Amino acid sequence: MARLKVTVKAEKLPLQKPFRISGYVFDAFEVVLVTLSDGEYRGRGEGGGVYYLGDNASAMLKVLDNAVTLIAEYPSREELRHMLPPGGARNAVDCALWELEAARIGIPVWRLAGKSAPRPLRTTFTIGADEPGAMGETARCYTQASNIKIKLTGELDLDLARVEAVRAARPDVWIGVDGNQGFQEKELDALIAGLQAQRVALLEQPLARGREADLDGLRSPIPIAGDESILSLDDVEGAVGRFDVINIKLDKCGGLTEGLMMAQEARRLGLQVMVGNMGGSSLAMAPSFVLGQECDVVDLDGPIFLARDRHPGVAYSGGKIWAGAEVWGGAST
Repeated sequence: MARLKVTVKAEKLPLQKPFRISGYVFDAFEVVLVTLSDGEYRGRGEGGGVYYLGDNASAMLKVLDNAVTLIAEYPSREELRHMLPPGGARNAVDCALWELEAARIGIPVWRLAGKSAPRPLRTTFTIGADEPGAMGETARCYTQASNIKIKLTGELDLDLARVEAVRAARPDVWIGVDGNQGFQEKELDALIAGLQAQRVALLEQPLARGREADLDGLRSPIPIAGDESILSLDDVEGAVGRFDVINIKLDKCGGLTEGLMMAQEARRLGLQVMVGNMGGSSLAMAPSFVLGQECDVVDLDGPIFLARDRHPGVAYSGGKIWAGAEVWGGAST
């Protein structure tokens, strides 16, 4: 088989306005774009890395530079899982391999993955941490949203005021909150009680990665999702008894190949499945859209924060996301 041409490019995707979560403020998404070509067909993938692990654009470029010769040999997706570590670099290559393989065979990626034809998915629309009044106003502006996710910062009283403001603005919506590792074990009872009072349906990653044992024995009426605690397939089994939901992000686990494996393992263990994103353009959302077809919670709103998305891009309508074959993974690519 002929060698692949491997093209790697770092890009900075500016945001419309700064976006704040616990411990971080973002003004752009830094991504790496990988394109693989066999001379006739091409495949593309976008990796955004994992900021809290130091997996940024420069780190991804280093991983790819060291592996470019091996990638050019056209490894299988399973070989790639053992060739590169989980993270944004492997995600970009893995997604490029999916699209290239689908194009060569002449079928869309969803069919290559053995899935049914995709449907639009109800997605969350995220509100970055801000003053309660400002967050309530953002919620009102999300007129099409039926699912809203609120970023918290670990400031208990302020965070509960934030949730109350959003609930007052949008009494009709499903609300989930994301602690982004900002809370302490001793705050959980008060946090959960306050969230329950506002009809919050999901609490994501309240405690720091490494503090998972602090959740042992916790009886929460609100399902708890593991995000930073659940990076890859190796972490899924350890979620049992501590988390009710695992949040799969392709940048964390290293691509759609492992993401699908994680979803299957989670189901086997009786866990619910969520698909999320580390930010990025429509090219990053589209592979996750394939995974999202079998998820209980979908959080694929990254492009709505961009000053400018790629074209063609995913479509948001009626609170749902649609990623057509023209965005990524189509048979005609």
